[in-house]
This record gives sequence, structure tokens and C-alpha cells, in this order.
Amino acid sequence: MVLGKVKSLTISFDCLNDSNVPVYSSGDTVSGRVSLEVTGEIRVKSLKIYARGHAKVRWTESRNAGSNTAYTQNYTEEVEYLNHKDILIGHERDDDSSEEGLHTIHSGRHEYAFSFELPQTPLATSFEGRHGSVRYWVKAELHRPWFLPVKLKKEFTVFEHIDINTPSLLSIASSVQCVVTIHRCGDWLKLPCKCKENMKFCFVSGESIQIFAEIENCSSRVVVPKAAIYQTQAFYAKGKMKEVKQLVANLRGESLSSGKTETWNGKQLKIPPVSPSILECSIIRVEYSLMVYVDIPGAMDLFLNLPLVIGTIPLHPFGSRTSSVSSQCSMNMNWLGLTLPERREAPPSYAEVVTEEQRQSSLAPTGACDDFERALPGPLFAYIQEFRFLPPPLYSEIDPNPDQPTDDRPSRPSR
Repeated sequence: MVLGKVKSLTISFDCLNDSNVPVYSSGDTVSGRVSLEVTGEIRVKSLKIYARGHAKVRWTESRNAGSNTAYTQNYTEEVEYLNHKDILIGHERDDDSSEEGLHTIHSGRHEYAFSFELPQTPLATSFEGRHGSVRYWVKAELHRPWFLPVKLKKEFTVFEHIDINTPSLLSIASSVQCVVTIHRCGDWLKLPCKCKENMKFCFVSGESIQIFAEIENCSSRVVVPKAAIYQTQAFYAKGKMKEVKQLVANLRGESLSSGKTETWNGKQLKIPPVSPSILECSIIRVEYSLMVYVDIPGAMDLFLNLPLVIGTIPLHPFGSRTSSVSSQCSMNMNWLGLTLPERREAPPSYAEVVTEEQRQSSLAPTGACDDFERALPGPLFAYIQEFRFLPPPLYSEIDPNPDQPTDDRPSRPSR
């Protein structure tokens, strides 16, 4: 393309983060500049920007229509999330070749600011998949008479945040516990009672999943315990669904011969940098799962498949996950310089707070209390004075008046 006197046309974003990468969320303001450098005076009809964002899927399948006839079926679908247009120079119409309404731009470098707001409604996170994508971009177009338009497109990233500190996700466990026993005639895999049906495990990239497992090989074959994280991409168009599953991370235990046992006491499987879960887009879904399984040569593998939610906002240091704390949480605690005591500390003694001299002097009413004393009945005021500054009961971690016998309390389930 011959640009003539147009040396360059560039787009830059005013980034919101220290990494200098344009990343935004729904409701954010996207701003930046279009830079135009020319080597001589030019006449311009318009300089426009277009901001677009959409999810799009596409795949093809071969079909047979008869013994000797075949055709290709296309499946496409699109959902629009952003459509914005702004005129930086000139006017709306660019199709005429008249010299009226032209703007003169002199030689040199010129910058034109732009700004627009992303919709407040939830947006799909930017994503590149096998059969579809979610993309957001800004395109600049320079129109001049008797020249082809000069166009430039630059993408930016949108993250629809998933905060795992929300009440619906805080109760999700951060560790996996299972028991695997391999028998010659009956193989089985058991999930502990605290992991209920449809329970999901929620993390962010960079965290580690703690896995507790006991594998006992009572068969005559050599088996290998393994764990893996899978990403599942699902694409929807014209009532059809196309699914792609790929490995994200995995770990391998020791090979177990007959009669051997292996225990995973919090074995960690780290989540690499991956796209967060996409759960709200109608044509693209990105989901994750954790599979704990036993590889049995020559036989069907035993496996336990658990759904994962990959979020973008990590667990707060004071989050209330009911099981072990994730590595990200521990990291945040180190950043804040916070430590939690292992045992409760008893409160200060009475003598450390109130001296004997203060207690004795307080038993006699002072002049400042005369009005208060006269306003109260004598016996009531005497009762208040009698218990004023008396020491509290001794501190104890044992409840002297339990609601129910200790033996009736539910016992902690064993791993």
C-alpha cells in the first residue's frame, strides 16, 4: 500500500497497571492516543476510531449426502460485547471525492486522544481457543481524497474478574482427599464425606492444589498414582457443540508393586498461568477439572474427576476456607508481615490492669459521683459499688458449663 506522505499511524493505550499491558474490566474507561506522522502537508477527510469486542466460534464438519456425495457443514456464531465509534478529525461521510470540508495536517507528528467506557454489564474474558475466540480491539482509519484508507488495529485485553472471596466460593475446599484401594476383583475409589456432590474447588493461577491420598495396591499388577489438571473448551453454534480438552498440569507418584502403599500427605500440584474460567458466555465456555487417578496397565484406570474454578482475585489473607490454606494465601500473609498465633493467648491478669490502690480508692464515692448517687436508689448504687473493679473469673479454655457432654461432640473424620 502506498502511504504517500503518511509515514506512520500508531495506537497506544493509557495502561492501568504497572506492567504496561492494556488490561481492563467491565465499566473501565479505555483511553489512549492515535499518533499520525506525515512527511509533508496532507488533506484529510476524517480520522476515526472503532472499538469492537465480540466472541466468535467457527468450525467445519464433513457430511455424507449419499454413496458418492459429500459436503462440508460450517458452524459459526457470534456475540457482540462492544461497539463504539468516534470521529477524531473530519466528518461522517468518506465516500465522496469533493474537496469540501477537508482538514489540513502539516508535516510532523500529531497525536489525537480518544476515550470510551466499557459496558457495565459482564463481559467475556479475552480468550484464544481451538475453534473460537473472545477479542477486543481499537481500529483507527485515516481517510483522504483519492487515496485508499490507512487502517490500523490494536487489541487490548479484558478480564471479567472472578473473586473467590465471594460468599458462594469461600466455602469451597482448597485440598483434595481421597482413598484408593486396588483389589484383584474389585477396584474402587472413595471420596471423603466432606466433599459433597457437585462441590467445586476454586483457585487462581499460581496457586497449588494440595492432594491427600492413600493408595493401597492389593492387586498383582504394578500401578502408578497420578494427578492432572485439564482445561475443557466448549464451543456452541447452530444447536451443536464442539469440545476440546487439553492437559494443563500433571504430577506422577511412585510405581507401586503388589502389596505396596503410597501416601500423599498434601502433595502439591501447581496451577500454571492459564485463562480464568469463562462461565457466562453463551457460545464459549472454558472450564477446568482436577483428575486424581491410578494408571493400571492393561486395565481401565481408576479416576476421580473434580471441577475447578480458576478465578482472578486470590483468596484474602483472612478468607475462611474450611481446609488447608493455599500457597497464594500464605504468600499474601508474608507480604503483609502478618502471623497468626498457633494457640490463643490468655488475657492479662487483673493485677496488671487495676492496682490494689485504685480498687480501694474506687470503693468510696467521689464528689464527681454525688449527683449520680443521689439519682439512684441506695441499694442499687451499693450493688454497683460492690462489684465495681472486682476481678474477672480465671481464664480457661475449658468451658465450665458445656451445653452438651464432650463425648457427644462429632468426631473429626479420619483421612
